[in-house]
Amino acid sequence: MQRSKFLVGIVGGMSAVVALGGLGTYLLAGTESTTGLDDHTTRSVDGHRALAADIVAGRTESKYHPLPWVGAKVSDVTCPTGLKAVTGATLTCTGKKNDGATVKIPVRVTRADATSVTWKFER
Repeated sequence: MQRSKFLVGIVGGMSAVVALGGLGTYLLAGTESTTGLDDHTTRSVDGHRALAADIVAGRTESKYHPLPWVGAKVSDVTCPTGLKAVTGATLTCTGKKNDGATVKIPVRVTRADATSVTWKFER
């Protein structure tokens, strides 16, 4: 009887650890970011307010590989222009993997208003 209680406790504890690990991975591996539009982060692209290319590139590089088991390590991420603060606007940034291969990173605006842009990239 005590053995089965012990076994149930171990299985239950392991299940809790796995669930918390999965939740932590989900929360840390997100590809969505909301960035405020101010004098330091805003540029103009085709007459629209836009999030500066270096801001998009830096945030994408830092979130692309947040945990060892999520995404590939990339460096030298660059974006050709700023990301227009218009819902649905897209651009493709590029980065380099450890082996020198180039990786293309599509970026898309999901929400935009006068003060911020919410955008995400594809891993």
